[in-house]
Amino acid sequence: MKYYKPATFEEAVALAAGADGVTRILAGGTDVLVQLRSDIVTPDTLIDIKAIPGTHDITRTGAGGWRLGVAVTGAEMSEHAELVRDWPGVVEAMDLIGSTQVQGRATPVGNLCNASPAADSVPAMIAAGAVATVTGPDGSREVAVEEIPVSPGKTSLAKGEMITALTLPPRGENGGDAYLRFIPRTEMDIAVVGCGVNLRVKGDVITEAHMVLGAVAPTAVVVHAAADALVGRTLDDDALQALADLAEASCNPIDDKRGTIKFRTHTAGVLARRAAQIAYTRAKGDQA
Repeated sequence: MKYYKPATFEEAVALAAGADGVTRILAGGTDVLVQLRSDIVTPDTLIDIKAIPGTHDITRTGAGGWRLGVAVTGAEMSEHAELVRDWPGVVEAMDLIGSTQVQGRATPVGNLCNASPAADSVPAMIAAGAVATVTGPDGSREVAVEEIPVSPGKTSLAKGEMITALTLPPRGENGGDAYLRFIPRTEMDIAVVGCGVNLRVKGDVITEAHMVLGAVAPTAVVVHAAADALVGRTLDDDALQALADLAEASCNPIDDKRGTIKFRTHTAGVLARRAAQIAYTRAKGDQA
């Protein structure tokens, strides 16, 4: 195995484009190193990008959103008060991954590129409208986060391409998001179902709505009809029931030892209701 520690993304891209065999990018390493030690994947080329300037930066964009470097960790996100205030759901989704020790290394970009259907940060990022900066031999392009995973363990990234940053849009006024998941244990487990919701309100009336489910299909499921069900309404019992019905109808889960199709489908509806209520409360100004 060849190990490289490039000083720039241009160098990293050139290494990835010219490498033969299996190539892995090392930012946090909480997936790559576990896979390597378990003999799941043995990279021919390992490219460590943590030392590239800016990879750990959390900065405001000119439009008022947020740009997260590729190696920004869950712990760094949780400790950034302004980011937490703007996008609490995105941060709390990332904060659910692993232990305190894992939080010091795990990154949302790594969670995205691992392409697990049960990735916690992905539904929350998609609901927020996050965009990935993909850099490759032909330059950089902006790609919506939902377009990165294409199937379990596979992404849309071409040879030589890597994600170099994530961008969250401006939060704006009267917006709130939330992420919830169900796991069999109290911590250190993989989501059986996850749900991210992002809302905007005017007074009590919902003006914008996004809902994304995780762990109920091969990739995260964007429930586009959530906007039709909620926009122009208050979040009353009828709206919550409509949202829960949509969540259940959008599921395409599997039966396994961690949950049945019936259980996962029902749980998706329950989490949709609860996450929407939290996001709605936050959008109206209560960040508790």
